[in-house]
Amino acid sequence: MSSRCRCPQACKATQQQQQSACLPVTQGPRVNSRGKKKTDAYRRKSENNGAAEMDLRSELLKSIWYGFTALDLEKSGKVSKSQLKVLSHNLCTVLSIPHDPVALEEHFRDDDDGPVSSQGYMPYLNKYILDKVVEGSFNKENVDELCWTLTAKKNYQPDRSSNSVLPDRDAFRLWCLFNFLSEDKYPLVMVPDEVEYLLKKICMAMSIEFNCVELDDFFSQDSGHQNGITVWVFLQMMNSGKITRAIDKSIISMAIEEVYREIVGDVLKEGYLWKKGQLRRNWKERWFTLRPSNLSYYTGEDRKDCQGNIVLDGNCCVEVLPDRDGKRCMFCLKTLSKTYEMSASDTKQRQEWTAAIQTAIRLHVEGKTSLHKDLKLKRREQREQREKRRQAKEEELQRLRALQEERERKLAELELLKEAQKQAQVLMDQDEQRRRQQHEQLQRTLEIQLREAEEARVSMQAEMALKEEEAERQRKRIQELEEMQKRLEEALQQEIKARLDEEGFRYAQARLLAEEEEKMKALMALQEEQEEYILKTQREKQELKQEMEVKSRALDEAQRQLEEVRANRHRVDQDVVAAQRKLRQASTNVKHWNVQMNRLMRPIGPGEKRPSLGSSFQTFQIPTQRDPGLRLRRKSGSEDQSEESKENVDNRTGCDLEKRHSHASNGDMDIP
Repeated sequence: MSSRCRCPQACKATQQQQQSACLPVTQGPRVNSRGKKKTDAYRRKSENNGAAEMDLRSELLKSIWYGFTALDLEKSGKVSKSQLKVLSHNLCTVLSIPHDPVALEEHFRDDDDGPVSSQGYMPYLNKYILDKVVEGSFNKENVDELCWTLTAKKNYQPDRSSNSVLPDRDAFRLWCLFNFLSEDKYPLVMVPDEVEYLLKKICMAMSIEFNCVELDDFFSQDSGHQNGITVWVFLQMMNSGKITRAIDKSIISMAIEEVYREIVGDVLKEGYLWKKGQLRRNWKERWFTLRPSNLSYYTGEDRKDCQGNIVLDGNCCVEVLPDRDGKRCMFCLKTLSKTYEMSASDTKQRQEWTAAIQTAIRLHVEGKTSLHKDLKLKRREQREQREKRRQAKEEELQRLRALQEERERKLAELELLKEAQKQAQVLMDQDEQRRRQQHEQLQRTLEIQLREAEEARVSMQAEMALKEEEAERQRKRIQELEEMQKRLEEALQQEIKARLDEEGFRYAQARLLAEEEEKMKALMALQEEQEEYILKTQREKQELKQEMEVKSRALDEAQRQLEEVRANRHRVDQDVVAAQRKLRQASTNVKHWNVQMNRLMRPIGPGEKRPSLGSSFQTFQIPTQRDPGLRLRRKSGSEDQSEESKENVDNRTGCDLEKRHSHASNGDMDIP
């Protein structure tokens, strides 16, 4: 029965626990007032070592993840124990660590719950493989080739009949570049910004212009690609020929190799330089390769015969030298022990080399092992900042939309109130007109009745004498008229009541108008508060802009002062070099005249030619060896020679001391 194990993605929590347990715990020295700087340096060194170890572990886990998922044929997140044995043995081989098969058997032993181990492969990988890895004892490219071989057989199957298919070596290098630039999340994907960055680097290496339109079309075809693409989609895009259309395969391979060496191999710069020898002091052309930790030089660009390796640290510095010895565009790299003089082909190459070496020294001082890892982190931070700014802008837009909607809603309510007021006014006008019509009709009726009553009264008075018998009937008629008068009075009372109701309606209308005016005042107050807030925001923005301009002017002033200090230092360095040259010339002249004096002071023996010193010197007789004057002269001559040798030694010692003092005054070297 074969055991199976979960993939690293399923053991994420266990992985974090193991990684935290694997971090080295260092005990720093005791801190006092004098040793504070040493303690801080020790702490920074420990933090940098821990960060470098975690970076190496994460890079190895990316490659191993591909190898593990390639063995998961059923895509269930589980791999058989026999395949894990083979994978572990191969990893131990390429990582140059001893393999312990007994530990693997103990870790994945079968239990009563079933054939699947409850611990998983990630704890074993951390404890028995990754914790034993020593940086520098193995070749990272071998680990990548092993994992690429496992995953390419299953996942990378391009159309071999197409002419645009990349060679296997180029596909492997693109896979390594993808792993380096991918996000630290599983499954591994590369965001569109990093894809564009990598393609721009490749096109720049091929000396062609990158076309962003085709890349945008590719990402716009599938909305899922906006969050990132896998390495197989990336290789498929490269094999499609959209980016490298009508370009020779050899040029593409050279560009991919150059970008691979720059990003994955941490090569900051490569090229030919003339180097001055340390012993023979002759000039030879060498192929130089600059990395953040060292500067190596070879006999040729095939990098097979390494002639030397210059270790870079915080004590190194690079300086530009004047033209001499028939060489131009010279510069030197100073270390604690030696000074290396080099010559570039032109001024641009010298500037690029000096800038690249200064970048390598800066990375070493900052405790960073790779320039492109630092650039990758900075690009990630910029993307996060852009996302935060975009979210803040969206929140601000939403807030403004809410305020606009609130304002529109209040304006709509105000319009509704105005419409209601208009309708109420129309209704009141209609009621008033109807009451007026009723009152006029009632008044006409009353006038008619009064006129009829007057006519009746006149007719009754005229006929009273004539018709006494109609008196009773006329009384009844009067009573009817009195009743009619009562009804008219009641009608007048109703009219008075209607007028009172009209006054009540008008009072209600005035109250509604007062409420409308209060709401209008509240709306105007809200609008004034909004305008004050907008003006306050604009003033704050103006103040921030002025503060940024002041800081920018201060930064420019500091930059200008720094440039002046550098120029003064360069002039002083030239003066010191000229003084040293004059001192060496004077020392050479003194040595020359000392030799001439020694030759003049030495007596001429038998058979030797007399030196021709001109007519001013007279001939003298050579004494014999028994002559005591000769012995005395020889003794004095030997003493003069010893004194001359002592003076020459003192002169050389003085010259060396002056050189050391001049270098110490320039701040270039720290001589004990």
